[in-house]
Amino acid sequence: MNISLEYYKVFYNVAKLGSISAAANSLFISQPAVSQAIKHLETELDARLFNRTSKGVRLTPEGEALYNLISQGYDYFLRAENMFRDIHALQAGEIRIGASDMTLQYYLLPYLESFHSKYPNVKIRVTNGPTPETVKALRAGEIDFGIVTTPVISDKWMTVTPVRKIQDCFVAGIKFIGLKGKTLSLAELAKYPLTMLEKKTSSRRYIDNLFVQEGCVVQPEFELATSDLIVQFALRGLGIGYVTQDFAQPYLDRGQLFKLQLADPITRRSMCLITPTQFPMPLAAKRLIEEELRDEKDSHIHL
Repeated sequence: MNISLEYYKVFYNVAKLGSISAAANSLFISQPAVSQAIKHLETELDARLFNRTSKGVRLTPEGEALYNLISQGYDYFLRAENMFRDIHALQAGEIRIGASDMTLQYYLLPYLESFHSKYPNVKIRVTNGPTPETVKALRAGEIDFGIVTTPVISDKWMTVTPVRKIQDCFVAGIKFIGLKGKTLSLAELAKYPLTMLEKKTSSRRYIDNLFVQEGCVVQPEFELATSDLIVQFALRGLGIGYVTQDFAQPYLDRGQLFKLQLADPITRRSMCLITPTQFPMPLAAKRLIEEELRDEKDSHIHL
């Protein structure tokens, strides 16, 4: 038996409204079309579903039993339809984002605040982690998009779009004041106690490669999980810290830290928007990128 679902839709509306004409108006079809659909359904099921009365129609016992079953499923269809209508109007939905402490604090946060004020019913879930973990989560379909920092190892399944330039630097406190104003090579700097992020981060991979190019392998005094901690260690004289300048800027402005001068300045890196090419982008995530992040994006690059 292969009965058209359209017949059940007509049946549901006639049973609910108790009238063929009312069902026709509700479904925007003619009364003969409604009557024909009910006739086809009764023929297919080999059962009489309605008794006609002067006031409309009344369900037979067989029709009552069918309606009790059909109404449960049909109500779910209506709820699903309303849910998708809400999602398209951004009255519901969810956005899953991957971001590090740095990209969240110094790029993404104000855009999330603006988007949330416009669409408060859209749930935003941010997974915090370094660039390699964010790339892995995107590839697994666990997030809708990510904000990461270069270097990013990518291939054709991911689009990488630069959104903001960042500058890394070495900073130190009063304990290393003798180095202020001096110009140092990375090889010379490697002889001092250094404080850096853990190896699993893109920032650490970037600076390690620069040291290798200078012919030395750096062994940090401390390896920490966050740039905020690196700044705090530098303030206490526990080493020279390697951080993105945004984290150290308030302390540089107040003279609590100073920036070391390098013979070969560190090339600026980028924060990047990463989006998948193999998964469809949810509507809410698309809207966030288009309305909030669009003005910040440069042309697409693949790294």
